[in-house]
Formats: sequence, C-alpha cells, structure tokens
Amino acid sequence: MWDKMILGYDMYHIVLWFLAYSILGWVVESVYMSICNRKLTNRGFSRGPICPIYGVGALTVYLLLSPYSHNKFLLFLLGAVLATMIEWITARIMERIFGEIWWDYTDKPFNYKGILCLESTLAWGLYTVLLFGVLHGFVVRIVNAIPFRIGRIAGTLLIILYLMDFMWTVVREKREKQEIDRAMESENKLENNS
Repeated sequence: MWDKMILGYDMYHIVLWFLAYSILGWVVESVYMSICNRKLTNRGFSRGPICPIYGVGALTVYLLLSPYSHNKFLLFLLGAVLATMIEWITARIMERIFGEIWWDYTDKPFNYKGILCLESTLAWGLYTVLLFGVLHGFVVRIVNAIPFRIGRIAGTLLIILYLMDFMWTVVREKREKQEIDRAMESENKLENNS
C-alpha cells in the first residue's frame, strides 16, 4: 500500500504530507481563533488536532498545480479558484451531512451566501503561492526526517485514530441534532395545544 503511486508520488509521502498539513492547519486556525475569541478554541471538527480540509486542500492544490509552479501569477489565480471550489464543495458536504456550515462570511463584502467571499478567495491565492514557495519544502523536510518504519506506523495509527474520532464525532453530532429537533417538536406541540 505505501508504495502505490498517485500522480508521481508514493502513498507514504502523500499520507504523511496530508497528516502534516492537517495538523499544521489545525494549529494555525486554532491559534488564530483562540486569539480572536480570547479563549482556547479547537477549530477541528473532531477532538483531535487534525483539520483534514487543510490536508485535502494543500495536497489537491499542490498535486494539480505543480506544473504551474514556475509562474507565480498563474499559480495565484489558479490557487484562488481551486481552493475556493474546495471551500464551496466542503460547505455543501457539511450542509448535507450536518445541516450546517461551520463558517459564515455574511459580514464580509462580496460574499456568496455567506459560504464564499472575495477576501478568502484572495487569501487562498496567496496561500497557494506560499505553499509552493515555502510551506511544501518545510513539510517535505519534516516527513523526510522521519524514518520510514516509524512514519508508516505513525501514519497508520494517526489515520485510524482520526477515523475513529471522526466517526464518534459524527454520531455525537447527529444525536445532538436529533435531541434538538425532538425538543423543538415538543415545544411546537405545546404551543399548538395552547
């Protein structure tokens, strides 16, 4: 499994890059939101320190846009469009699964239904240029510093733990939503009977 190739890269590196980006994304967003909220804030969906959207986004952008890495302007434009598409798709999936989206850009100018906004789109373009200019090299050095055997074990263990955490969180969220729906139903019946 670890030797399987995807777009010219072995699965080992893709999995470990994914985990590195997912953890780094969680750290950056949690720190940023903790500062904004003036209290510790876990920005991950699950309990663990992983935001897989950052892993998916960084790898998708890196793997698809590598042929354009020599042209910073084109990289900025394509990165802005691709990452905005990923953000929109993520919002739609979240809305379908959980009935809500965990961000709201309605207070931002040039937003689309609170799901997308120009500010984020421009930021995604900038992040794409930074991904190719600095961040991916940093992630590659981290992954290459891990002995292969340890990386395989740690990667497998982290993926299993994340999937368990994710499934537990999905079940918990659905249960909470059902309880809220039942409480609202009961409240509506009481109001109708009054």
